[in-house]
Amino acid sequence: MLDQVLPLSVVTAEAFHDPAHVVLFRRENAVIRSAIGKRRREFTTVRWCARHALAQLGEDPHPLIPDERGAPNWPDGVVGSMTHCEGYRAAAVARTRDYRAIGIDAEPDQAVPPTVLETVALPAELRRLSALREAEPQISWDRLLFSAKEAVYKTWYSLTRRPLGFHQADIGILHDGTFTAHLYASPPHPVLDRFDGRWTADRGLLLTAIAVPIGEQSSMYDRTRTA
Repeated sequence: MLDQVLPLSVVTAEAFHDPAHVVLFRRENAVIRSAIGKRRREFTTVRWCARHALAQLGEDPHPLIPDERGAPNWPDGVVGSMTHCEGYRAAAVARTRDYRAIGIDAEPDQAVPPTVLETVALPAELRRLSALREAEPQISWDRLLFSAKEAVYKTWYSLTRRPLGFHQADIGILHDGTFTAHLYASPPHPVLDRFDGRWTADRGLLLTAIAVPIGEQSSMYDRTRTA
């Protein structure tokens, strides 16, 4: 599914189940020593995906330790992103000579509770969601907005190492599988003020992705891929 929303030059790996007998590095095991089973499975399988993707770049296995905000420490010369939800785990990686940052997120195609939506969405976004639902009610547009916010956050954090609040990104989603995020960080970043991303809905899942290539301040989708 990730190959539907990322450029061909970004390497991806995904799993729809948790493979048995995946071995973690000792430092990774230490991170989840006291975690419950569900968390352990998510953590383990998404790193299994990441190592498969990294191997396609020619990278040796590398412990992927999350920082204080959960972002993994990629090998030198690599940018990437990981995501997991019920029934899906995935990773995307690329060389820093090609991309400045990647952000991906997966969510179940199910409505979010109204209290959550009120927390993450701006008034303008709520108005746009109403129009999207009216035109195509079979997609959980509120969950898609949440996913896009997560992809924006991961991309922003990878570039700045600064947090970004839900209300500091105004996201416009289009029916054609694209979205645009206008950023209003405080303090504002001198260059970063917009990301362009793509989304897809398939197999009961929603996926969003942003890839920021070298030479572009915001993301630019590789138009050599067919829609």
